Amino acid sequence: MWTHEHTVETEVGVEAIWAVLKDLDNWAQWDTSMEAVSLEGPFEVGSHVLMTPSGQEPIRSRIVEIEEHARYADETGFGGVVLRFAHTLTRLPAGGARVTHRLEITGAAADEVGPELGPAITVDFPEAMAGLLSHAAALPTARA
Repeated sequence: MWTHEHTVETEVGVEAIWAVLKDLDNWAQWDTSMEAVSLEGPFEVGSHVLMTPSGQEPIRSRIVEIEEHARYADETGFGGVVLRFAHTLTRLPAGGARVTHRLEITGAAADEVGPELGPAITVDFPEAMAGLLSHAAALPTARA
């Protein structure tokens, strides 16, 4: 298994961050690693998401976890590994949120593939997180 996490704390409230996260069809507006993202079906566990990373072929992921205002995760399998991406939102006692973006690579080839593939994927986590929070901060519920 190979894992990487990027965590930030922000004054932006979890409701605003969640609103941006669950709007999968507009992820390409803030996640600069994506040319396009579209939700296939309802926003629920088991639905699929078609993502087109910049300069690459589309990838089909499956939503594996949704906990309103707290956690979203999807998985993509290929080449003997499963990529599990998760966003976890934690309310801070003084207001705002802690946001963690995690990639976990598992499967038979994870120990071999993870150390090379993982850093290539996660290099933009800080930029993507900044985009997510910037979009969330612009919403009326940002300081809730």
